[in-house]
Order: sequence, then C-alpha cells, then structure tokens
Amino acid sequence: MAFIDEAKFFVKGGDGGRGCVSFRREKYVPKGGPDGGDGGDGGFVIIEATHRLLSLLDFRYSSHFHAKSGGHGQGKKMHGRKGDDKIVFVPLGSIIKDAENDHVLADLICEGDRFVAAAGGEGGGGNVHYASGANRAPRRAGPGTPGEERWLKIELKLLADVGLIGLPNAGKSTLLSKLSAANPKVAAYPFTTLEPKLGILQLEFQKPCIIADIPGIIEGAHEGAGLGHKFLRHIERTKILLHVLDAGNSYADPFEDYKTLENELSLYKDELLHKQRVIVLNKIDLLNDDSTIDQLMAKLHKLGHDVLPVSALEGVGLDALKKKIGEIMDEISDS
Repeated sequence: MAFIDEAKFFVKGGDGGRGCVSFRREKYVPKGGPDGGDGGDGGFVIIEATHRLLSLLDFRYSSHFHAKSGGHGQGKKMHGRKGDDKIVFVPLGSIIKDAENDHVLADLICEGDRFVAAAGGEGGGGNVHYASGANRAPRRAGPGTPGEERWLKIELKLLADVGLIGLPNAGKSTLLSKLSAANPKVAAYPFTTLEPKLGILQLEFQKPCIIADIPGIIEGAHEGAGLGHKFLRHIERTKILLHVLDAGNSYADPFEDYKTLENELSLYKDELLHKQRVIVLNKIDLLNDDSTIDQLMAKLHKLGHDVLPVSALEGVGLDALKKKIGEIMDEISDS
C-alpha cells in the first residue's frame, strides 16, 4: 500500500434551500395569508481525525467533497430539511492549509479533533417573512445562499514517539524490524526505505511506543537532495531521535556522519536540535576488535549524548537500547 502524506482537495458546503411562496387555503378562512416555509440550511464539510488511518491514500481516489444542500421550504410553514454534513476522515497529525496562501487552518492531533472546512449556506426565508401592512400577500421568498467552497491542502506529520534517522544504508530498517514487529524492506544498498515506516516497540512495565523509520538523509536534504527532505517533517512530533550511525563502513567516519545529520536537522528546523537523542552505533559485528569500538565510543561520547553500540542484524545491544528508550520515555512523561 502506497504511503501518501500530501494532498490537495476541494470542499464545498451544501447550498441553502429556497424559501417557499405559498398562501393559506382553507374553507371558511378567506385571505388566509402567506404560509411559505423557510428553506433548510446546507450541510457542512467537516474534517475529523481518527487513529484508524495512517496515510492520506483515500485522497488519491477522491479529491472533491460536497455536503448536501438544504431542502426547499413548503406550504403550511413547513421548513426544508437541513442538508447532511460530509465527514472527511484523516489520520492523526494532519495539518490543513489554505491552498492559495499556505496558511495553516487546523492541526488535528487528537482522536476526534474536528475542523469545519466549508460551511453550508443559509436557507432562504419563506414568503411569510415578507408580509407587512403594505404588502399582505408577498409573492417572493429568499433563494438561499450558496455553501462555502475552496481548495485546501493537507499534510501529514506522523505521531511517533521515536524517530530513526541516519544516512542511507545505516541499518535503520533492520533496527526497526528487530525493535518491533514491522517488516520493512531490507537490502544491502542505499535508499531501500522509500517512505516512512512505523513499528510498535513493546516496553516492559510501560505502554508501547511508536517508532518511525525515516528514509535516509543525505547532505543537502533540507534543500531537496535525496529522499529524506520530503519526510523530515515526520520527525517534528517525535519525542526521541535515534541517530543510527554505520560503524561497519570503512570508508566513512561515524563522527562526521553524525555532524552531517545534525547540520541537516538544524537547517531544516532548528527546534529539532532540542529533542532528546541517542546515538546508536550500528553494525559493530563488522568491526575487527573491541578496541575499535572503544575508540569510536570515546569519540562519540564527546558529543554529550548517550552512545549505545549495537548490531541490529545479530541482535547485540538491543536490550540495552530498549531499556534506554524506556528510561527517556519515563523522564519525558514525568517532566
């Protein structure tokens, strides 16, 4: 199933129903007067957040949403029926913007959050409203007003507790598969992750937390290079960032890789640098001896963050990583 996290769509509220021109006709009641009912109000287009959706895939197949128009008024002062609202369900973390100026209209984070995307028109008044001493038999009624219509944009920012970031081929997908029951594509070449993947980490004595694997970030990602720039917004809501560094690549320096990642995060949005982070030194199974690991650990510790050596492929160090994630989640919930 494709992962869609951006879409443009059109919304239109229902039109208000016409008011009725009618006169009371009863035996023995001469000149009964006007009795035309009002038209019904048009329905609203309402956007509602739900946990049952994870992407904006539905917008690929439907991009126009119309609420029902109000019913027309009738004689005997019978009002038209109000038009039915159109409910459009979106994933948690959806941001609604005006398509013309990119102004943020709503940020739907919690279950059941709602936003009125297009209001319905008002029903027209029946001719009973136009009666006066000078005009006791008005032959006009209100036409009803049209419903609001406009183009909107929707962007999705995943609501995950932990974000996995790293350069291409750092082993993030393998790590996600070992920390959770997720089954992302894993291969020995860069950019195997083409879209964000979610997994659930079960923690002992704590509620589960959601992990998001973001496609590999390369230098220049904030300007559009590679794939990571398109998905960087998905780590904006995460509580913890795991910097996954490749220790098994003899042609790269994990320390320099870390600086590249930090630089791209700061250039994209400086607030990301204030998030809790853990450095995960991955692929230690490819190193020749423990002294090499110790040297890398000592160098990375100078950055001021926790550094955990792991081998996602062989499962080495994953228990310590899970424990550290749990400890940080406890600290965040207590603060």
